[in-house]
Amino acid sequence: MTTSSTPPPASSGTPANRRPLRRLAARDRGEAHRVASPLELFFDLCFVVAIAQAGVELVHAITGGHAAEGILNYGMVFFAIWWAWMNFAWFASAYDNDDVLYRLVTLVQIAGVLVLAAGVSRAFEEHEFLVVWLGYVIMRVAMTAQWLRAARSTEGAERTMGLRYAAGVSLCMIGWLGLVVLPEGARVWVFVVMAVLEMCVPPYAEKDHPTSWHPHHISERYGLFTIIVLGETIAAATVAVKSGVDENDALGELLPIAAGGLLIIFAAWWIYFAVPIHGHLRTNRQAFLWGYGHYLIFSSAAAVGAGLEVAVEQAVGKAHLSTLEASAAVTLPTALYLLTVWALHSRYYKVGIAQQLVLPTTALLVIVCTFLGSWAVFAAGLVSALAVAAGVALAARGGLRERGASGSSGERATSPAG
Repeated sequence: MTTSSTPPPASSGTPANRRPLRRLAARDRGEAHRVASPLELFFDLCFVVAIAQAGVELVHAITGGHAAEGILNYGMVFFAIWWAWMNFAWFASAYDNDDVLYRLVTLVQIAGVLVLAAGVSRAFEEHEFLVVWLGYVIMRVAMTAQWLRAARSTEGAERTMGLRYAAGVSLCMIGWLGLVVLPEGARVWVFVVMAVLEMCVPPYAEKDHPTSWHPHHISERYGLFTIIVLGETIAAATVAVKSGVDENDALGELLPIAAGGLLIIFAAWWIYFAVPIHGHLRTNRQAFLWGYGHYLIFSSAAAVGAGLEVAVEQAVGKAHLSTLEASAAVTLPTALYLLTVWALHSRYYKVGIAQQLVLPTTALLVIVCTFLGSWAVFAAGLVSALAVAAGVALAARGGLRERGASGSSGERATSPAG
């Protein structure tokens, strides 16, 4: 993959870096010690506000007997949140110069997601997407401005790339207006068409000149956002359990759900961070597949928290659902998370059929746990924890075998990578 030859921005100690406005030039893809900035962390925290709102409305939809409709609305709203976050993450990895204008435009994007979050309830309950669309437009206008600024700072193929991004983002922003003006029955098709078009913009824009995103930085950004989403899942589940205990004195019914949910979330964290995925991100093709696939990782991780809330409400009699339906609200997103993490992360670093089968088998067993009645969530958590234990044991056995082979041959063994 082509890398940028532009030198990285001046260090924070130089006078040039203290200038309020600087050229928005591409950063060096091989830049050492590249880490997430405080602005990026703040950006992530504000985006999780919108994810939390989507999760709350998903719970209301499922407990109200409108699961299919709620899941559809959740998928649509979550796409808007995730896509805007992802576009900023990759742009920042390539062009973040941290000057005053860059910070201000990023803060505008944060304002946009807060507007979007304010419209989530109306989107779910009244199928009214005007406020969600307005928040999305604010974020995308700011993103267009960033790309135009980057294009202005360069020339040739890189300038063309920036202009393509700006044009593609602007046209798609107009296309999403269909969610507001078209009849309700057409909105699903508008979403499908516009989601595909949105995802086509980056490959088209970068077909002649890829951005100089930083593999370690971008993997860290995704990892941090995964942690924040899992943290929101824990918070939502904790509040639900606390309310159930305080209002219904149902500790005995809720304890298995709380314990199982905690095991699921702990296992989700462990499994995601078991491998250093930045070593796999070498080309745009690999990066696009990996980055786009995180829609399922993020949305399923957040949905686990919503599912735990549903399970709690069903256990205390506040939701008119069967135990099977409430259990499925937890086990199905958990299984989806496990399969997607395996497909995007783990399989590139697994050696042998036994290691490769751990997560797919675990996902299948988690689905089977759905049918275990009031112990379904606890059983799913136990299965997830056992998957972590099995993965650690198999990796340790493989490491011992490699060290033995290395000692006998006099050469140092290397860890497997896809």
